Amino acid sequence: MDGSERPDGPDARGLAALLLGASLLGFAAMLVRWASPAGPLAVGFYRMAFALPFVAWMARGTGRPATGRARLWALAAGFCFVLDLWMWHTALHHTSAANATLLVSLAPIWVAVVSVLWLGARLRRRFWAGVLLALAGALVLGLAKGARWGTGLGELLGALASLAYGAFTLALGRARQDLSAPEALFWVVLCCTALFGALGWVQGEAFSGYPARSWWALLGLGLVIQVLAWWLITWGMGHLPTNLGVMGLMVQPVATVILGWLLLSETVRPVQGLGTLLVLAGVATCAFTPPAAPKRTIQA
Repeated sequence: MDGSERPDGPDARGLAALLLGASLLGFAAMLVRWASPAGPLAVGFYRMAFALPFVAWMARGTGRPATGRARLWALAAGFCFVLDLWMWHTALHHTSAANATLLVSLAPIWVAVVSVLWLGARLRRRFWAGVLLALAGALVLGLAKGARWGTGLGELLGALASLAYGAFTLALGRARQDLSAPEALFWVVLCCTALFGALGWVQGEAFSGYPARSWWALLGLGLVIQVLAWWLITWGMGHLPTNLGVMGLMVQPVATVILGWLLLSETVRPVQGLGTLLVLAGVATCAFTPPAAPKRTIQA
């Protein structure tokens, strides 16, 4: 099957690839923490720079004609991904890995809202109930005691990152209609490498002088997260409906909560557990609530 062809129903291979890739993303928060003292922009730069040669090799000789507009969509996805990762990397220094990642998981809600608005369809009441559940969970997490420094800044950045992540998902899905998974990933990574490098230079972040553990973490971000995990996700999204695709990404925050507990010794307090359940329940409700059919206009 051509990667640009989307089946009407779920594709087992596409779903398996998406779920595996999203599970691997659960390690991203740990690796960002272990990359310290590298700053948020430097982490983003090396994550993309280490991945770029590999995705360029994967994209070679795809032999698929693509329009300039398709590549522009991929570059737009890269721009949105930079905003998402910049805010998320910063959020990880102000709150727990679980909180930051769970709030980014609000992205499927924004994807669904924008998709429905573009299609001119109507939102069902159950969808709005899911939105309220997720937003209530985000509020609980933001106000929960036990956040790393308790200022709420990390939670705010995580929520804002979800907007950028939603825009990234939409742009990537549009690019995948005409680009193969390796080529779409190549343009995204190329754009991110250039932007992270430029922003890091402007902000004066240090790009060297890190301990060995930081370099190993940065290499892991580049090869395991950006190459392997995102290739699986990008390929899987080309074989699945958008709603199911964004729902599959919900595996990431669940994996992050578990890994944060196992590898970072992060505890989940009861109130944070409540916020987590509300976010997951809200996003799941939205993802599994198809938009209502648009009203038909009666012509005289």
